[in-house]
Amino acid sequence: MHKQNMGKTLAEKILSLKSGSDASAGDIVVSKVDLAFVQDTTGPLTVREFWDNGFTKLANPSRTALFLDHAAPSPQRQLSTDHILLRKFARDTGALIFDVGEGVCHQLVAEKLARPGDVIVGADSHTVTAGGLGAFSTGMGSSDIAVAFALGKTWFRVPETIKVVVNGRFKHGIYAKDLILHLIGLIGADGATYKALEFSGNVVNNMTTAERLTIANMAVEAGAKVGLFPSDRQTLEYLRSVGREADYQPLAADADAVYERVIEIDATALEPTVSKPHTVDNTATARELKGTKLDQVFIGTCTGGRLDDLAVAAAIFKNHRHHPQTRLIVTPASQKVYLEAIRLGYIEILVQAGANVMPPGCGACLGVHQGVLGDGEVCLSTANRNFKGRMGNPEGFIYLASAATAAASAIKGEISDPREVM
Repeated sequence: MHKQNMGKTLAEKILSLKSGSDASAGDIVVSKVDLAFVQDTTGPLTVREFWDNGFTKLANPSRTALFLDHAAPSPQRQLSTDHILLRKFARDTGALIFDVGEGVCHQLVAEKLARPGDVIVGADSHTVTAGGLGAFSTGMGSSDIAVAFALGKTWFRVPETIKVVVNGRFKHGIYAKDLILHLIGLIGADGATYKALEFSGNVVNNMTTAERLTIANMAVEAGAKVGLFPSDRQTLEYLRSVGREADYQPLAADADAVYERVIEIDATALEPTVSKPHTVDNTATARELKGTKLDQVFIGTCTGGRLDDLAVAAAIFKNHRHHPQTRLIVTPASQKVYLEAIRLGYIEILVQAGANVMPPGCGACLGVHQGVLGDGEVCLSTANRNFKGRMGNPEGFIYLASAATAAASAIKGEISDPREVM
């Protein structure tokens, strides 16, 4: 079969368009970059690399973004100084700056910047989040992003694609987070190394964009280069909800696209799933882990701090308080999410449940502040990563789960199946 007669996966289709070539898996292409961004832990190195390479101007200031979210508000002198550096760079070059309290970079990219069919690169491994909107979005090192800032283009090896077909339906108490944790447990942390994970099936067709963003975000936890969803009616509905309907375009893989592998998942068979310390692919069901005592529960981040997540948590916490031996921290993913959660009464319910509500941002996820674990402490988190030391202490233990499992577990003081309280 001639290459030009072959159908294309989403990754091949986007990179063909952006490189002006007939791109297929394995090809090397030079692609236009539609959006390049950094956050406050990777940004300072990017800025210094930009200057050290003799660059003075951005290729596209209005599509270059800097986010102050990982240490927001800053807990340390050096981090505060880094914020000064990034603010000055934005002023000098005309780049977009999203300051302390506006939210997590990946949530803000989805709300304000990402478009279906875009090529997006960011100095953060979870840049893959925007694949939930049909963008080829991936993380790179700070030096690569510095070049993308200056030239507005970068090179890729076009990834092979693993198609993940999800059919059936989510039962009561099962969410997108359970699906992606199950998939990572199934294929392993290196099961999709430098592959595109492309999601389809009737469950995916009916999935909200918020759910898709969570799954795309965690594609990298299986080693994937990108996690891609079609751009369809759900995408249009989301873009309309954030005032960006004009950014919509439909996008789907060709029916005769060639895949390296096809994985089929029956959503009806899924259980509330948890990742155990200290790797994301070390999974078990919540039921199997019942009795695991918790010192802290953290509901937030770019995989658990969206409005849908806070709604689920608030519904579970209504007329309940967290267990007296288990701290509860809630961090909305963005200012927009925070304000809407206040308007809908979710924040009031969570505060009445005993939650410490933090400003929008990454919060406790990275372990810089706002919830660092003590020696031997155990946390159940809605975040995307549970590596040793992730939450600021290598002597801590981190489990990952959905917002529903997290909320139910906070009430019980131990890992629990959320269906017990829903």
